[in-house]
Amino acid sequence: MPSVDDVLEQVGEFGWFQKQAFLNLCLTSVAFAPIYVGIVFLGFTPDHRCRSPGVAELSQRCGWSLAEELNYTVPGLGPAGQAFPRQCRRYEVDWNQSTLGCEDPLAGLAANSSHLPLGPCQYGWVYDTPGSSIVTEFNLVCEAAWKVDLFQSCVNVGFFVGSMGIGYIADRYVWSEALPLGHHPHQCRLGRPDGSWMAGYTLITEFVGLGYRKTVAILYQTAFSVGLVLLSGLAYAVPHWRSLQLAVSLPIFLLLLCYWFVPESPRWLLSQKRNTQAIKIMDRIAQKNGKLPPADLKMLSLEEEVVTERLSPSFLDLFRTQNLRKYTFILMYLWFTSSVLYQGLIMHVGATGGSLYLDFLYSALVEFPAAFVILLIIDRFGRLYLLAGSNLLAGAACFFMIFISHDLHWLSIVAACIGRMGITIVFQMVCLVSAELYPTFIRNLGVMVCSSLCDLGGVVAPFLVFRLTEVWRGLPLVLFAALGLVAGGMSLLLPETKGVALPETIEEVERLGRKAKPRDNMIYLQVKMPEPAGL
Repeated sequence: MPSVDDVLEQVGEFGWFQKQAFLNLCLTSVAFAPIYVGIVFLGFTPDHRCRSPGVAELSQRCGWSLAEELNYTVPGLGPAGQAFPRQCRRYEVDWNQSTLGCEDPLAGLAANSSHLPLGPCQYGWVYDTPGSSIVTEFNLVCEAAWKVDLFQSCVNVGFFVGSMGIGYIADRYVWSEALPLGHHPHQCRLGRPDGSWMAGYTLITEFVGLGYRKTVAILYQTAFSVGLVLLSGLAYAVPHWRSLQLAVSLPIFLLLLCYWFVPESPRWLLSQKRNTQAIKIMDRIAQKNGKLPPADLKMLSLEEEVVTERLSPSFLDLFRTQNLRKYTFILMYLWFTSSVLYQGLIMHVGATGGSLYLDFLYSALVEFPAAFVILLIIDRFGRLYLLAGSNLLAGAACFFMIFISHDLHWLSIVAACIGRMGITIVFQMVCLVSAELYPTFIRNLGVMVCSSLCDLGGVVAPFLVFRLTEVWRGLPLVLFAALGLVAGGMSLLLPETKGVALPETIEEVERLGRKAKPRDNMIYLQVKMPEPAGL
């Protein structure tokens, strides 16, 4: 009986049908990017100071420049260079007094302005930005700054629930119908598009032949990078957060149309004993690709052993055997660290950088060479060495950034871009390896469960970056470096999946972790060793 891979070899491994499905799913990837990291712009915290009644009028009367107004009316830096008093405290002075002069308005009140009493910003803040963000609209600064972290964490909690729910639905009930379930434009609702993004990733790798699997997987994620580049330009053109939120959310509704263009996975249908539907889809693929279906297409099915064990996939299946347990725990850790480093580097650049838009654009652009590097060397070095090396590169870049002076901003951006490229490669590789390590009947569930740790990483990343930065600017980087270096070592504990067909059963997954038998090695040597010279 022919397998799905056998049929794809005859009807086209990446023909017109797969290209059309791939394009539709890539649009999902592009649209998801602004939602995933949009908090960088939606929650941007500009330079700010306390609003003091009468200061604007006094500044206008005296003809002060902005620098002079800040020098005369805003407290200077606090002890050890801390900026908290300047941003969150104000002089308790009545700036409407007619006795205040223009040369040094505080001279008559105290011999030194540092002796003047300071009070809280009871009249709000003044923000130095032409646009707006949730920070400026709701005054999420100073004592309320933690609420921005909570906002982003709330988004990732929605990602987490969406990943778990859609993963289970996609494996147990209907594959492609799970795609639109995660789309909703509001930031703090459950069931964000993260589950749909991962469902699309797994689906496209099952539609194409073995020779194209890694290419479509990497390009699908490269479409995510396109979304990041578009976000930087869109955020610059639309500086007000409500309009920006609307602009990045509306495309999600259009993605509902993908439901009519992307059919079910034939592999999944076979695992659910829906052979007739699977055969119809394979026949449709052949027609779209301009190929004749094989004569034995109606014989298409999975092994009986496979069918019986796949009817009721459950969370426990991910831990049924020793190797599956090991792979699942390692992949969970890799997904978690990938998210913490990926989002952490983006947020760290935003919190400590210069031009938010340019720095974000530069770090987004390095994701394209990352995809090129993968396509160039993955067949030579395999999955594992590339995965481990990229983790080590990201961790080393974070470690190097600890020692860069704050004045050398350009060097810090270069190091951050190198780390970003490394962790981008990790993200792309861990997606690919996750899809290649699980059998078909729990593949989507396995990928979703492991990737849900990515969402948990997103929950803690804002607190790690912004709260630890208040303690010491380099403290988040110390943690990022440690996570990346440990992940590099753990990656080598996974089996190599280069050139291996997608596993259909748990037994096939178990065989991935076993070494070849001695007899197999002998046969290999007999075939490959050249004859002695002179014979």
